[in-house]
Amino acid sequence: MSEFKHSLARVAVWNLAGFNKFNMAAGIGPNTLRAKNQAEGLALLDAELVTLVEVSPVSHIDRLVELLADDYDLNYNRTIIPQPKGNIHIGFLHKAGVEVNNAHLIPGSEGDYANGRRAIQADIQIGKFKAILIAVHLKAGRDRPEQEKRDSQCVAIGQHIAQLRQTPGLKRRAILLMGDFNMIPGQDVSNFHHLGGDDIMDFVSCWDLQERYSHILEKGRANLLDGFAVSRTYSTDYVRGSLRLFPMHWTLNKGREAFKKEVSDHLPFVASFRIF
Repeated sequence: MSEFKHSLARVAVWNLAGFNKFNMAAGIGPNTLRAKNQAEGLALLDAELVTLVEVSPVSHIDRLVELLADDYDLNYNRTIIPQPKGNIHIGFLHKAGVEVNNAHLIPGSEGDYANGRRAIQADIQIGKFKAILIAVHLKAGRDRPEQEKRDSQCVAIGQHIAQLRQTPGLKRRAILLMGDFNMIPGQDVSNFHHLGGDDIMDFVSCWDLQERYSHILEKGRANLLDGFAVSRTYSTDYVRGSLRLFPMHWTLNKGREAFKKEVSDHLPFVASFRIF
């Protein structure tokens, strides 16, 4: 497509930290410095497609689109489907020429967590690259009850992925799985096992981002809660080893604690895919 000047496209995922149990819209309202900082960070990221987790309220994604256009001359379209329960949502920003179609909630992907967030599936095309994108925000928590709820979500999503692989017309389609997994590599073993969908998915974030972190905790500690996976077969367009943790705190000239307070407590991932 003429919109693309390069043979590679950047696909990113970022948790905006929109959750606040006391005030769901706290800190990310349309006129706050936090929203402006997030827009600046997205401009520096400059990805063709961004999966955004914890969009709250839904209108926040529209504010980011406005700021990107007005302040940075970057024109993004947006796709978002409100969650049936809760106040934090999953959406997509995509540049002109990036097609995002057939976006829908995956039935039952909340698992046994009645108030859980459902995964969102969409068909994407960037140049000649076509894929099914599944965006997730799984149950948070480190204790056994939370892990068991994640297990139920991972089972449902993993079975859905396995079914996609058996669907005529989709058997050879690349599958991308990304979002806030709330899973730590090497600890939440059963979660990864179930989410892999009969060994269909390759969790590249576990391999390409070893000894890295994405979630900023108190007192400077951090871990790798966010995830990025590609299907093990028919994903030759993924540039192996390209997945990177984008150092947005550094690009915004902020320390880790200031970034957590003023932007987000998560850092984005970005990967490259061949589109021609």
